[in-house]
Amino acid sequence: MPTWTTRPEREGDAPAVRAVNLAAFSTAAEADLVDALRRDPAAWIEGLSMLAVDGAGTVVGHALLTRCRVGGQEALALAPCAVLPDRQRQGAGAAAINAVLDAARARGERLVVVLGHADYYPRFGFVPASRYGIRAPFEVPDEAMMALPLDTGRQVPRGTIAYPAAFGV
Repeated sequence: MPTWTTRPEREGDAPAVRAVNLAAFSTAAEADLVDALRRDPAAWIEGLSMLAVDGAGTVVGHALLTRCRVGGQEALALAPCAVLPDRQRQGAGAAAINAVLDAARARGERLVVVLGHADYYPRFGFVPASRYGIRAPFEVPDEAMMALPLDTGRQVPRGTIAYPAAFGV
């Protein structure tokens, strides 16, 4: 497995991030979502858009945390996460996710929620959000809506997730 370098997104990286998301997904929806979140000052948090880069400095993976709310309290939403198709299953996505979660912990953030594959996200510590009394604002299988408390010394907010407007929910 290659070793990936991770770093926060910086000025000038937006086209590479868009290219990764366009390549990783069958539609432009996720790439458009990232662009819309980047324009939303209430959602976008500098330092919480993390890139995985190869030895040549090419952006191969991306993980994004943006501001959401759970029961009216601040939390973070992990979405989207993307890796170039020819670099998938080589640890680039995991590197970007671990780096962005570490950055969120360093900022003193309390909670991350993710809607994703129940066989992938538990490796990062995510568990069904229902265990904490957290629910999505739409119908979703219980095992797919997950939560990760970042600070075990603070109470986890309970209630319905309120996503930024760019998510369209």
